[in-house]
Amino acid sequence: MHRRMTAALAVGVAGTLAFAGCSSSTGAATDTTTVTIWHYWDGTNADTFDAMVDSYNASHPGVKIVTTNVPNADFLTKLRASATSKTLPDVAIGDLVWVPQIAQIGSLANLSTLLPADTLSDINPALTGFGTIDGSQVSVPVSANNLGYMYNKTLFQKAGLDPDKPPTTWDELKADAKKILDTTGMPGYDLYTQAGDNGEGLTWNFQVNLWQAGGEFLTADNSAAAFNTPEGAKALQYWVDLISSGASPYARWGEFEKGQGGSAQEGSWMVGIWAADPPFEFGAAQVPYPKDGAPATNLGGEQAMVFQNSDAKTKAAADFLGWFLQPAQVTDWSEKTGMLPVLNSVATGSDYLGWVDKTQPLLRPFVEQMAVAHARPNTPLYPQISLAFAQQIEKALAGEATVSDALAAAEKAVNAVIAKG
Repeated sequence: MHRRMTAALAVGVAGTLAFAGCSSSTGAATDTTTVTIWHYWDGTNADTFDAMVDSYNASHPGVKIVTTNVPNADFLTKLRASATSKTLPDVAIGDLVWVPQIAQIGSLANLSTLLPADTLSDINPALTGFGTIDGSQVSVPVSANNLGYMYNKTLFQKAGLDPDKPPTTWDELKADAKKILDTTGMPGYDLYTQAGDNGEGLTWNFQVNLWQAGGEFLTADNSAAAFNTPEGAKALQYWVDLISSGASPYARWGEFEKGQGGSAQEGSWMVGIWAADPPFEFGAAQVPYPKDGAPATNLGGEQAMVFQNSDAKTKAAADFLGWFLQPAQVTDWSEKTGMLPVLNSVATGSDYLGWVDKTQPLLRPFVEQMAVAHARPNTPLYPQISLAFAQQIEKALAGEATVSDALAAAEKAVNAVIAKG
């Protein structure tokens, strides 16, 4: 999933920074502080970010932002190597779930003391909450995405379903998915049923339904599994029922994207990917939830972290992030990249929503879901936890274990990862 994810930056420290006597270059009439930023964006996202950096540099003569693209697959490895050689970048922009791991690599600045309070209070709280470690705001979001319900309108019509009325509840989704299977022979709802080599596809998708049922994945302090509950059983039984009915295949995920499935839980980035040349006529909606539950989705995106390489560089980096997180820049970035706004004022503002309705109307459900979005646990052990969880839950989806046995085994496996540390 993360292979498609790409994202953004934003907001400003008041005043003009004058870095006399603390610059990275000496002997110049006007001292300039150079700030290096590592990110993994490519294509439109990288081009847009570089253009915004150029704009900042042109209007801030005391600071020079220099960007470096580091491939996603190599990012953490190269960051650890740079820490060993004492050549860490000043800013690292990486996947949201990397924040706790990066916090162990080098000393991160507490951004709550460097960014304006009104900027921090405007950011989606699930995103700032994820970046809070031991009481310090060690990261801020620069982009966001989430999971929604996407469906094939052509298959809906063939099944006798109204293509303009997607399901809103679990029961409706199960009924629609079964009807698509019965009338077209194609799966009605594509589930992420296999753990694979990292587990995150299954785990990230399942967490949405777990939260909708009222459950939690880990305890508040991330010290133990919290999903082996009636709420967790309800969410897993929902998946098992879909597979048992045949509406969802126990198979490699991806039939929906090939046009061979009726619907799926998909990322907001797919709206932009398919905008120019859609493989079929598709619709988008918020993720259906149980009648006695609550709406929820799972957040993704990138966060920015500032290494404390020097006081001057830390202040300059914070100034850039402050500028980037201003509403004008967040709006510009979101419209040009298709990323979801990290600021509540932009996500609910008439200017941005007017742009969405005019140019990307299928993005609207994802934008509206930001108000009910959850973030994954911010623990450096999350990658191992995700895999351990998925490997056990897959057994229930494959019919090799009961719901209760799979949850108990997953709880034991996750707690073992946490205990080992």
